[in-house]
Amino acid sequence: MKLTFLGTNGWFDSATGNTPSAVLETENYNIIFDAGFGLAKADTCLNPDKPTFLFISHFHIDHICGLHALPKLNFKQPLTIFGRKDLKKLFKTVINYPYGAPVSFLNYKVNLVPLKEGSYNKPFSFVCKQLKHTNGAMGYRIQVNNKVVVYCSDTAICENDALLAQDADLLIHECAFVPGEVSDWGHSNPEQVATMAKQVNVKKLALTHFGAARYHNLEIRKNAENVAKAIFPNTIAATDGLVLMV
Repeated sequence: MKLTFLGTNGWFDSATGNTPSAVLETENYNIIFDAGFGLAKADTCLNPDKPTFLFISHFHIDHICGLHALPKLNFKQPLTIFGRKDLKKLFKTVINYPYGAPVSFLNYKVNLVPLKEGSYNKPFSFVCKQLKHTNGAMGYRIQVNNKVVVYCSDTAICENDALLAQDADLLIHECAFVPGEVSDWGHSNPEQVATMAKQVNVKKLALTHFGAARYHNLEIRKNAENVAKAIFPNTIAATDGLVLMV
């Protein structure tokens, strides 16, 4: 499986990248994590003939602003969007006049699937849990082709975070804060994420969702990567366009 990071910034786009989105290409599916403005580049790396599934962590603007670009994406099969229990209400508020083109404008079908915490087995095996973030966020653990990929953004380190990440082949985790920074907003710094990844036996850690006001150049990200690597060596700080094989 191939994972492509389309957006790795948190909060706003900048010279370091777009807001969060990543595409996991499997044999049978396209799986997209979050809909920041990186989503506008999804047509550069996914097969539009495959069923596509978009997992939205929460409805803060930096995680949904890419929905504005849905008319650019020409899916040949329906797009299924998973999210929190009020997904339908929030989606139809944003993807509608006066904020954007309504779903009826798209040339493909969109299925909206609200989720409760728990385990699911269709269209593939996945688990979702509430994370620790202002106004809430969902974390996802997806198992496809005997591989486990976990996506956690936005969140402070918490019990559900660790439960989702246990023994994952790849943990994609937010890193909004710089080393040593803490607050009650519900975000993580690199040493916190690396410590958790080590404790729960993650195989590889990819840091993403770097707060754009803090990480205003890629050298600061590299420092965060080095701080995390000192704790958990198999860590990489993601950048837009980075491709990882899972």
